[in-house]
Amino acid sequence: MHYLDHAATSPLRPAAREAWLAAADAVGNPSALHGDGRRRRALVEDSRERIAAALGADAAEVILLSGGTEADNMALKGLWWGRGGTGRIVTTSVEHHAALDPARWLVDREGAEVVERGVDAWGRVDVDEFAASLPGATLASAMWVNNEVGAIQPVRELAAAATAAGVPIHCDAVQAVGYENVDFAASGVTTMAVSAHKIGGPVGVGALLARRAAPLSPLLHGGGQERKVRSGTVDAAGAAAFAAALEDAVAARASERERIARLASRLVVGVRAAVPDAVVRGSEDGYAAHIVHAVIPGASSEAMLMLFDAAGVAVSSGSACTAGVVERSHVLLAMGHTPEESRSAVRFSLGWSSTDADVDAALAAVPDAVARARAAGSRG
Repeated sequence: MHYLDHAATSPLRPAAREAWLAAADAVGNPSALHGDGRRRRALVEDSRERIAAALGADAAEVILLSGGTEADNMALKGLWWGRGGTGRIVTTSVEHHAALDPARWLVDREGAEVVERGVDAWGRVDVDEFAASLPGATLASAMWVNNEVGAIQPVRELAAAATAAGVPIHCDAVQAVGYENVDFAASGVTTMAVSAHKIGGPVGVGALLARRAAPLSPLLHGGGQERKVRSGTVDAAGAAAFAAALEDAVAARASERERIARLASRLVVGVRAAVPDAVVRGSEDGYAAHIVHAVIPGASSEAMLMLFDAAGVAVSSGSACTAGVVERSHVLLAMGHTPEESRSAVRFSLGWSSTDADVDAALAAVPDAVARARAAGSRG
């Protein structure tokens, strides 16, 4: 199988596997006072320091948890409640559902007002329009790299505008780590979500980076672990594997970005040649190196994914998938695409294990997959 779905999850890196196996057999709860517990705590704290160093943060700012979804929920709900639980949330219309849905939940359950700023045809938010909604807001949220089309948002400018307005701002950086220069200290954001499995770490591990002064209210109550905002026994082996994967990704970021951008460029050129009427985004300024996204009129995402899969190529639509059904993409709708086009997309995403052979296989599968998907659509 040629795997081109790294934006969904990336294969486990050898360094992460070795780190996990080395830690998995050890016993002891990191909160226990006996020797095994203290050794387990030392492993957690060493991993925390390594994660912090790789992301330009202080170890005290790293809250270990289960992944990007929990981190987004902790940031949005935690900041909302920590700031009094009233007022306005400013975000964008193209956020990942892990950040967009909590904001909308706060509207339904808490009476929040949410302003979802739109984007242009390239998927980018206007800084001035975003800033105009900030005065008097309770909190703000903007992702770094869009998970569907790969558009890079002007995070530092948005954070500067939020700081000037006295508004804490959260950033979902799940798709940025490993490809962009993610530096928490320099970014200016209040909180930041990161996830291990997007960069070759294990599933079920991630972190919320949070400034010491971030007014976070806990979602989980219990033992008071992780700055008393995320109770629960910390996954020591997962933290060690996350740290190993992150160090690998950051150390090779420059060379890997160049290599992956070359592969992405081949995909962009090849898809455009095979499907001249496709709208293809990727491998250019303003887009993440690892994502190539194509809107293919007349071909349903679901049909194309099945046909690529039959050809031995794993890809995604990029939009939300629930119970095996590809949903309409809210990102493409926000970018000006029609409802029909919002269900006619395919996303190729690359990562540390991607090769020219993977790109060759994907491009070889494009003509037949598109032709057959369009034929199926024309027959209703």
